Amino acid sequence: MTDSTCGSEEGGVASRRAVVGGVASGAAAGVGVVAWWAARQLGTPRAAVGFELSEDELDRAVAFLDAHPAIDTHAHPGRSFVRGAEHLTWKLRLYASRGSFENRAIADLQRGHVAAACFSAVSDFPTLDARGGTLTPVRDFDPGEAWAYYRTQLANLRALVASGDVAWVRAPDDVAAARAAGQVGAILGVEGADFLQDDLGRVEQCFADGVRVLTLVHYFRGGVIGDVMTAPPVHGGLTPFGRDVVQEMNRVGLVVDVSHSSERTAYDALEVSTKPLLITHTDVAEGGLDNPRFVSEGLARSVAGAGGAVGAWPAGIRLGTLEDFVERIVALVDLLGEDHVCIGTDMDANHKPVFETYAKMPLVVGGLLRRGMSEEALTKVVGGNFLRVFADVLTP
Repeated sequence: MTDSTCGSEEGGVASRRAVVGGVASGAAAGVGVVAWWAARQLGTPRAAVGFELSEDELDRAVAFLDAHPAIDTHAHPGRSFVRGAEHLTWKLRLYASRGSFENRAIADLQRGHVAAACFSAVSDFPTLDARGGTLTPVRDFDPGEAWAYYRTQLANLRALVASGDVAWVRAPDDVAAARAAGQVGAILGVEGADFLQDDLGRVEQCFADGVRVLTLVHYFRGGVIGDVMTAPPVHGGLTPFGRDVVQEMNRVGLVVDVSHSSERTAYDALEVSTKPLLITHTDVAEGGLDNPRFVSEGLARSVAGAGGAVGAWPAGIRLGTLEDFVERIVALVDLLGEDHVCIGTDMDANHKPVFETYAKMPLVVGGLLRRGMSEEALTKVVGGNFLRVFADVLTP
């Protein structure tokens, strides 16, 4: 397969200057879940781009990123969440055996001129297995396990901040401060709120711990919060406790992310919340293209109508190249408006990603500028919309 990113020596300017240094040559994706996950142990497969940028276009993209903060609203840079995970199935042990690689991810963030990313813990990782082409829960949490694993992952992320490799982002202004100090901003997040168990006081504790984005559910079915989008419903939407959690998140200043939520759960969260919500990483089902991880156009428009934003997600479900991802961002802006689209890469834990390294962020920006997106709109999409929601949620 020809990767047009790399191009020829004469035409591959974007590759030489922004990509090659940050992309390790990886194994090709295998057939089936196990082969795919095994291939990831050898390196993330390099995705085709589908276009080339001239030197002037690339220079403009880099200058734009240096002037306007790019923020990944949902990611797992370096896979910190695998450290300390216990009682895994053999497939997830294989996945976790590679360990974490935060330093490489941070170097890629810097190489790609990305200002900040949401470093997300994964609350239900130990309960999952790879089956039938997706992740699925195969057991309940052991007593106290979810909270203990949250504390373990929090310690991992705190250690990363303490190392000085990233700067902790607790408020929007911290992004600019991190850039001024030459550091990558780390917004702490958790994917799946079942670690709260039935203790509402843990929401405030979560905020005090420095977490700023909380995805209500992940893959775990039948938990304390509500229904997931990838399994039949158990609760019929948010549980009464889940409703209390959303209200408490509004009170303390935690951003509510309804990615992975069933349609009913997400609509319930919209009904309860007095603050804008995010769907940090998804796609919109339209034109006959659907997937359990996609949301309806109606839900996307409802989130936008409530002041929130929907994150463009570069998973290899309907996308085959980085150019496809650029086109999806444009389509989402056309659908929802420039004030309601952000980017959530799911980096280092995504499914067959077409945006597999932050080093390619100048290509994304350059591709969007080439497609005619104004710099004002692009400023909002790459980071401004997230910062607006972040500020709104923190405001009493």
